[in-house]
Amino acid sequence: TTPITGQFDSVNVGEYSLLNNLWGEYDAASGSQTSQITSLNGDYIAWTTAYTWIGGGPDQVKSYANVQLNYGINQQLSAISSLPTDWQWSLSNEDIVADVAYDLFTSWSPGGSNVNEIMIWLANINSGPISANYDAEGAVPIAKNISLEGSTWNLYSGSNGVNQVYSFLLTSGTTQSFSGDIYSFFSYLIDNEGLNTAQYLTCAQAGTEVFSGTANLTT
Repeated sequence: TTPITGQFDSVNVGEYSLLNNLWGEYDAASGSQTSQITSLNGDYIAWTTAYTWIGGGPDQVKSYANVQLNYGINQQLSAISSLPTDWQWSLSNEDIVADVAYDLFTSWSPGGSNVNEIMIWLANINSGPISANYDAEGAVPIAKNISLEGSTWNLYSGSNGVNQVYSFLLTSGTTQSFSGDIYSFFSYLIDNEGLNTAQYLTCAQAGTEVFSGTANLTT
């Protein structure tokens, strides 16, 4: 498809949308980002995003370029049994502040206001999650060493001022190839953090959240 460069440019293909989503671009001193779909084969979509973001608040997200799933959304959590995913990605440079993550939202009604945000970080590159508590080492997890989908995670929780954010981060390293069932993370929150199964899954995305730096993500 044609590359997209505008702040909220998007392109639809199959059951997906590619969103440039430069929602914090005006907090940067300068920068730009270009995203493009490179192929679609059945349920598998390939895309790239290239960016340079300079200055602005070190903790301020400049963009979250992502692919959004448009099929099967707005169902109650109680009606969902699995959310299978298979994702491979690579970065051209890690001298950046960014993450590579799934981002999912729940609401009390289909298409309603966000209540909970569930993030699953496959890479934490000099960054950190939202948390209600911090110490000298950074964000403090509310649960540690959770085994889900073949990896071990720490869970962080805090408010972004709009909704509650639950962030699962790998205890160490990154995962550039992830294959599993995202609903396992919802099940953990349902069983341990009181996530209500009457809520609806309103949004499911996978992409990279960028604070600063220059890199290309290929996926």
